[in-house]
Amino acid sequence: MKIENNINTKPDVLKNKTEYRNFPMVPRVVFGRGSFGQLADILLPKRKNSDAPFIFLVDDFFEGSVLQERIPWLFNDQIIFISADEEPKTNQVDALVHKIKSDFDELPSGIVGIGGGTLLDISKAVAVMLGNKGNSEKYQGWDLVNSPSLYHVGVPTISGTGAEVSRTAVLLGPEKKLGINSDHTTFDQVILDPDLLATVPKDQWFYTGMDCFIHCVESLKGTYLNAFSESYGEKAYELCKQVFLEDLDSKIAEEKLMMASWHGGMSIAYSQVGVAHAMSYGLSYVLGTKHGLGNCLVFQHLQEFYPQGVALFHRMMDKHDIELPTHICTNLGQDKMDTMITVALSMEPLWENALGKDWKNNISREKLQSIYLKI
Repeated sequence: MKIENNINTKPDVLKNKTEYRNFPMVPRVVFGRGSFGQLADILLPKRKNSDAPFIFLVDDFFEGSVLQERIPWLFNDQIIFISADEEPKTNQVDALVHKIKSDFDELPSGIVGIGGGTLLDISKAVAVMLGNKGNSEKYQGWDLVNSPSLYHVGVPTISGTGAEVSRTAVLLGPEKKLGINSDHTTFDQVILDPDLLATVPKDQWFYTGMDCFIHCVESLKGTYLNAFSESYGEKAYELCKQVFLEDLDSKIAEEKLMMASWHGGMSIAYSQVGVAHAMSYGLSYVLGTKHGLGNCLVFQHLQEFYPQGVALFHRMMDKHDIELPTHICTNLGQDKMDTMITVALSMEPLWENALGKDWKNNISREKLQSIYLKI
């Protein structure tokens, strides 16, 4: 799943006082079939004036579709279709921010992201950057954003990443793949309409759903685990098992997976993900592998770290006749392999959650290379 949240998950003791991070949550959320139809009413009181538009960033899968016709644009609102074929990039975000500032005399009333994790992360990042100076790569990291973002709304059309509820916008930058992890990144409003999930292709449905399942496994088995993250993680984990192992009615499965994604995203507000996500970052940075697929490619070989979770994962693959690509890294040159490993190992909070504070003595570059070569 595309969610690497705050590294400060444990209390700091200052002058005999225990201080905990005060994390933001999405302040407003609508759930229900047909709730997308409420978007116009939700946006209306947020419109500053007729010259301050709403910018709709929409997965280009929906260009020319019925969904496009339902987008409630008014005045000089703008719909920008964006491909989700590749991971979101910092230069892509910067180009969008430049376009929006160039097209209008004043800042928009807000940003509305409609799509999967890629579109939601781009929308969050654009909203942040419209309220802050410089390029987006400057804000890749933890708590580097100082000024509020523009009002922004998330409308997921696929479930699993948890991007709709997380405080991060994961971007591929010139030097690293890392999120803009900030209290200002979280959406101001989310619309959860299970009807929007009907068009998801089966393979993408599986990969993105597994993003949720895998990060629940990693959170629940991690050293950062606490009662807050455990309560959300356990619920998301059980919902994923129902969706991918039971024979549910399709509409019920859509609703359950949408809530698994929500709970899964919440589960790492006070926790972290682990080995699969760290190594998936390496795959994505070097090969451009989509996040959900990358997690699956890695997780299938992590029996040593997550035996029960990997066993369930293989059962889920068998039930849904999923065949993962093979020989992805077999002929990868050593230079690219080294870069992939370096990127993976740079995700220090993920490794600490997976292996503890002494993680550097419990994992090696050789170990990671041996896993990558199985993919």
